[in-house]
Amino acid sequence: MKHIAAMTQKLGNWTWITVAQQIFWSSMRTILAMAAMFVTGLSGTCAAMSDTELERLITREIAPMVDDVAGAAIAVRMDGRTTFFNYGMAERVNRRPATSDTLFNIASIRKVFEATLLAEAVNLGELALADRVADYVPELRQGEYTSRVTLGQLASHTSGLLLPTDHPPWPDYHYSLSRFLRDLNTWTPSGGQEPGKQHIYSHAGYVLLQLALERRFATPIAQLLEQRIFKPLGLLSTSIPATGVDGRAQLEPAFMARAVQGYSVDGNPIGAPGDQQGFFDFAGTGQIFSSARDLAIFLAAELGELSIEPPLRDAMAMTQHGFFVMSPRHTQALAWEINDYGGPVIIDKPGGLNNASAYIGMVTAKKLGIVILVNRGNQYPHEAARERILPVLAQ
Repeated sequence: MKHIAAMTQKLGNWTWITVAQQIFWSSMRTILAMAAMFVTGLSGTCAAMSDTELERLITREIAPMVDDVAGAAIAVRMDGRTTFFNYGMAERVNRRPATSDTLFNIASIRKVFEATLLAEAVNLGELALADRVADYVPELRQGEYTSRVTLGQLASHTSGLLLPTDHPPWPDYHYSLSRFLRDLNTWTPSGGQEPGKQHIYSHAGYVLLQLALERRFATPIAQLLEQRIFKPLGLLSTSIPATGVDGRAQLEPAFMARAVQGYSVDGNPIGAPGDQQGFFDFAGTGQIFSSARDLAIFLAAELGELSIEPPLRDAMAMTQHGFFVMSPRHTQALAWEINDYGGPVIIDKPGGLNNASAYIGMVTAKKLGIVILVNRGNQYPHEAARERILPVLAQ
């Protein structure tokens, strides 16, 4: 990659760094070798990391995900400021570069926003984690199993529910709302599951949580999140758009112009900019679109570094608390996962589709975090962040 010195503009605690968008891999070996030497030479007594050193570390880890195929937008929160890095293309044909304001499909990272909405409602006394979902979705009262599932179990992936939409091989059909409710009512566990007794990651469980929240407040989930999470935090580029008949998000033209083209792991385009994916054909079940800049604000709020209203601040803190121990190293919180490998404790949430890879993670004890957005599927940024980026930065 042809490497051009970063341009830095400082405004208060925020630093914007734009890394050259043209990627020429013939010279990348030199950069990667320098970065490897830098990482190897780190010690616990190092001085604070410079912007150049940080850039080398991020480049070393992100470059293989981007290759000559796609683009990435990164935000690192450290030492009370946010630094942005951008690589490659949001869309190759027209040579549209990825930027901090490019809109990415953030897939399952949507769940942390819904968990925050749930936690705020709990703290305000509007509902309780122990409330049964059938109290808000009465169609499920006839289900022997689902009638016993609680909101807290849905948010912590401990309900035991598991539909074909939750694991491969993926179904070749979509769910209408009526079919979704019917299949939940007739669902029976195949592995001895009991509500609250095991951890099984479930997309369908969060769709059901969304439905319960909509019913409780008589408001669409997109509007709830806009009113209670996005707007209070100043997230101006984050939304859950409706899905059109072409499978694309119905974004306003100015927002669609910022949406990425998604690519497969092999570099083939999948869908069109604004592509929505999923198995649910009823309102509110699409993915969230957001930018690195917006998620950097959300990350700073999660770290307790923004001045926000107490109910929202306390809700964010609540979602980070452990809810179910999965293993000695992994604990499930409300949407977030808590990872303890013997180094810094990392709280994070990955997300991914076949044309998108996303990650947000933090070391709360160090007021440190990172956002990684890539418009290419199956890139696993959580592995790089957990194993090599956040542990190094936490030193």
